[in-house]
Amino acid sequence: MSLFNFWKKEEDLFDENISIEETRFVVLDTETTGFDYDNDRILCIGALILQNGIISIQNSFEVYLEQEHYDKSTAQIHGILKAFVIPRPTELEALQQFLDFLGDSIIIAHHTIFDVTMINKALERNGLPQLTNRSLDTAYLYKKTLIQSHLFERKDHYSLDDLADKFDISKKDRHTALGDAYITALAFLKIVRKLKDKKATNLNQLFKSL
Repeated sequence: MSLFNFWKKEEDLFDENISIEETRFVVLDTETTGFDYDNDRILCIGALILQNGIISIQNSFEVYLEQEHYDKSTAQIHGILKAFVIPRPTELEALQQFLDFLGDSIIIAHHTIFDVTMINKALERNGLPQLTNRSLDTAYLYKKTLIQSHLFERKDHYSLDDLADKFDISKKDRHTALGDAYITALAFLKIVRKLKDKKATNLNQLFKSL
């Protein structure tokens, strides 16, 4: 089942009166050795709690994983070296820590399918069940804020850089897992504000907009 079909199936479970503010979101980003779901590995998981319109920096989650697989060609992007000096847990230990942090929260990410699939592949390797958390994608939600006009050229895909530029968000810590999670959290708040300008928005309507 695709993530899109999963979202559409799960949206009916929401009470239409649930507010976005009272919901506990975990904003997620992963840095990886590449984009191959089967052969590449997660280097770092970064996540932030977003609730009541507040990004909880003090309760952030960041873990660098012990590496058996490593692609030095991607190091120039994420800056994570194989001989990183900080202690790094095994993949299984890192996943267990992340699952404890995540709980039953709704996941927010930019191009969510990549991060969730990478985590699910890691869970599968370690004999753990896949994530069942509902998910929202800022790349899809951003498109819902755009004007529907033949005079406005819409792109098929909007990068996190596109959103940061559009919403005047600093890219100082871009391409770090926690830095990208923070940019995504800020972008999500901006997107929700724009959607609320169009009409009253609750959690159920966010999922229906996908």
